[in-house]
Order: sequence, then C-alpha cells, then structure tokens
Amino acid sequence: MKVYCNCCGKEIVGTEDTKAEMEDYVIIEKSWGYFSKKDGIRHKIRVCESCYDKWIKTFALPLQEVEERELL
Repeated sequence: MKVYCNCCGKEIVGTEDTKAEMEDYVIIEKSWGYFSKKDGIRHKIRVCESCYDKWIKTFALPLQEVEERELL
C-alpha cells in the first residue's frame, strides 16, 4: 500500500504494511464521539516531516519536546 501525505500529496517512501518506511511521518487517528459534529466518524491522516515542521510553526503554543534516550 502506498502512503501519501495528506497535506502536500507527496508519496512517502516505503509501505505502511511492512513498517519499512524510508521517510518518517506522523499518523493522527481520531474517533469522534458524542457532542461533536462528527459523532461516529473516524479520521486518519498522515503528514510528512516537511509538512509537519511547517504546520507546528503555526501553533499558538509551542510543542513539548523531549529527547529520546533510546531509539528502536
């Protein structure tokens, strides 16, 4: 299965099925519940690292950044 960035449409090298991606990206999944206008809908988006970097610069509050000591 090919994986594409939902922001820019670029193909992300590798496949989601094998976990052998050559590029890293963010996956966001949200199942909307009661009191939302999207009740019962699940969204899944993928954002490439380049688009992620651009996106977080637009946030009103900075992200919490924690350095990982061990990388798997």
